[in-house]
Amino acid sequence: MSFKYRKTTQEELDLILDEGEGYTLEFKQSVNADLPKELVAFANASGGRIFIGINDKNQIVGCDMSNKALSQIEDMAVTCDPPVSIQIEKLFQHSILVIHIPEGANRPHRCNKGFYLRNGANSQKMNTVDITAFIQAEGKVRFDEQLRLDIDWQEALDQKRLNHFLDLAHISQRSNTERLLVNLSAGDYKDGKFYLNQTGILFFAKEPTYRLFHASVVCALFKGTNKAYILDRKEFNGSLIENIEEALLYLKKHLQLRWEITNESTRRKEILELPEAALREGIVNAVCHRDYLEPGANVMVEVFDDRVEIYNPGGLPKGLSEKDFGHRSVCRNPNIASLLLRCDYIEKMGSGIDRIHQALAKENCSDVAIRYSSMFTLEFPRPTYQATKAHLTPEAVIETSEKTSEKTSEKTSEKILALIAQNPGITIAEMAAATSVTQHGIRWQIIRLKQSGHLKRVGPDKGGYWQIIDRV
Repeated sequence: MSFKYRKTTQEELDLILDEGEGYTLEFKQSVNADLPKELVAFANASGGRIFIGINDKNQIVGCDMSNKALSQIEDMAVTCDPPVSIQIEKLFQHSILVIHIPEGANRPHRCNKGFYLRNGANSQKMNTVDITAFIQAEGKVRFDEQLRLDIDWQEALDQKRLNHFLDLAHISQRSNTERLLVNLSAGDYKDGKFYLNQTGILFFAKEPTYRLFHASVVCALFKGTNKAYILDRKEFNGSLIENIEEALLYLKKHLQLRWEITNESTRRKEILELPEAALREGIVNAVCHRDYLEPGANVMVEVFDDRVEIYNPGGLPKGLSEKDFGHRSVCRNPNIASLLLRCDYIEKMGSGIDRIHQALAKENCSDVAIRYSSMFTLEFPRPTYQATKAHLTPEAVIETSEKTSEKTSEKTSEKILALIAQNPGITIAEMAAATSVTQHGIRWQIIRLKQSGHLKRVGPDKGGYWQIIDRV
């Protein structure tokens, strides 16, 4: 079955090499026995492109473009069950073959190695439960792929939010914004006209929650251990990335700190009562995997005297059993997950819950309690409440953090500038270690400092240095 595809321009190829592999893009150095599983994975998901002649370092190496090679690829597609529709584009200048695969009309497809599905930048094998759930879910519209036909994308796009994401993802800015957004799976064409999809709106729009009021993140502080008395409530309506950061700052404002002085330094070190890494993973998990087709509930972050609860509508995705939870990854919103993966908010698909367990164990905190029904809930017991209840005297002095989120951010910025003043060649990893802030947080602060005109980067990432323009 033939279909139309957009030809790959030189400008788009440069952009693709800069962006790297993703949910709809795969690089292969040559045609090999793994190609059929990539074909069925794309056909079972949202379609995509496979570039033959590009290695895993995003370098063009060229490939065999003979008729024999083309026939081999076509035979691989035909022998899938049912056959996968493909079109092969030849980029003669670079000796690259581009295999265009549309979303399959007769899914699920399988190859001789089994059933595969695209998951982030990888192709994941499906088991019997996955396949059954996949078939049951066929026909259901994926939220994050829905095109917003009601919105003029040029009026809606917030260029600063897009640039911020590109900085986080280490992607160069390009003049052709439409192609950039298509390659990020943030939009697509319909009847020859470009539209943002829901993913593009939630990440890059001026009003991300326009007609998506349930996509905001709500944080609340309660007195006691129930919801009878509410002390504070904030609703965050920014981009998904901004909402994650704001929710984390809210927790840092209302949780307690302990102070430690170690042998390594005479300066006291601030340590949040619950590890920031665990809280961040919990918030990212909720924002990424919530059921956005359920308009009646928000992602909630709630602070009680005895616990922190982070929950989202949706429960476990279809195809993910309780015994596989935490070990396998089933994406409810693959486009959203792909963008969070690109900017390092997700390190590896399916590993977030493990990192929560590890972060809590490292700080000797009680493990997270996980509940899933129509809602997915993470419950973090607060160490300070447990110590008080047990009439224990903590080794460290406990202080309530009264700082506002703005002051927290300002203090971190000052620390970063002080470190740069001492060593202009300092790396993000070194700044994170010196400040006890995650690398995500350091990158966030650096982008803010650059945008506000206080800091600039001179030279490349490797071998360059920071230059302070004006102190905060």
